[in-house]
Amino acid sequence: MTPSGTRVRAPRGRLRLLPCGVVLAMALAGCGGSAKTPGATVIGVTERDFHIATTTTHVAAGAVTLRIHNAGPDEHELIVAPERPGGLPLRADGFTVNEEAIQNSEPGSIDPQQPDHTELLSVHLKPGRYVLFCNMEGHYMAGMHTVLVVR
Repeated sequence: MTPSGTRVRAPRGRLRLLPCGVVLAMALAGCGGSAKTPGATVIGVTERDFHIATTTTHVAAGAVTLRIHNAGPDEHELIVAPERPGGLPLRADGFTVNEEAIQNSEPGSIDPQQPDHTELLSVHLKPGRYVLFCNMEGHYMAGMHTVLVVR
C-alpha cells in the first residue's frame, strides 16, 4: 500500500516470486504501479458486466495511467496484453484467456476489484494494439474486452 492507501501492482504472477525489497524497487521504478506516473496520459476505463469502455481508443506511446472504475455489479479485474494475430490464447475451459501464455508480454494488470471501486494502473506502452480485458470466468468470451491503439 502507498501512503494514499492504493495498492502497488506489478504484472500478474510475479509478486509471489520476488522478495519485498525487489517488489518495492519495481514499484518505485513504475513497473505497473498504482500511482499516476508524472507526465503520463490518463485514460478512463469503466468496467461493468460484460463491457469495458475507455475515454479514448488511441493514445501516444509511453507512460499511460489507466483510471479503472468498476461500475459493477460484480468484481472485475483488468489485464492489458498486446493483441495477437488470431486473438488471445484461451485455456482448455474455452472461457478464459491463458494468462500464463501472455504474462511475459503483459504490461500490467489489476486484481479483481469490488463494485464502485476505482484503481490506477500505470503502464509503459510501446506502439501497437493492446487488448484490455477482464478474465473472470466467462467475462472475456461474453465481450468484456476492448482494444487500445498506441501510436
